[in-house]
Amino acid sequence: MEETVLIQECRKGNRKAQEELYHHFAAKMMGICIRYSRDRETANDLLQEGFIKVFMNLHTYNGNGSFEGWVRKIFIHCALERIRQEKLFEPISENEEIHRETSIPSVLEELTAQEMVSLIRQLPPGYQTIFNLFAIEGFSHKEIGLLLHITEGTSRSQYARARYTLQQMIKNRY
Repeated sequence: MEETVLIQECRKGNRKAQEELYHHFAAKMMGICIRYSRDRETANDLLQEGFIKVFMNLHTYNGNGSFEGWVRKIFIHCALERIRQEKLFEPISENEEIHRETSIPSVLEELTAQEMVSLIRQLPPGYQTIFNLFAIEGFSHKEIGLLLHITEGTSRSQYARARYTLQQMIKNRY
């Protein structure tokens, strides 16, 4: 079914269309859910919550921009909402010194995507969230600050700490 027709049918409550939309986006959205959760069970919960929000808010999609981008945004916001509710994010003072390393070992080129995802998932929740939003989703530190209700400096600090922690994990592992 063509995307615009699929969206219209879903808005009408057509279960078959909703199922098709779910199957079309489930794998991609599960990737987002896994990035923002600590385990598979939580990721599955996020997947369900995200699709509920997609279907409940389908009437607000106006056709501007890609539909996949709209769905993706809902899932990211759903994951961030859960992180805020569970108080998994602990802001760090902007003035704390950040340990930085400028070069990452050439081992990075040999890491598989799965290994990198595994390392990112081992980061503390705050670091993991900021790293995902900045490095993977492409949000600016200003946007992250607005999304998480933190300062831009806290976002930068968390990102720098996440990078440093990942570098140390890579060095220790390889």
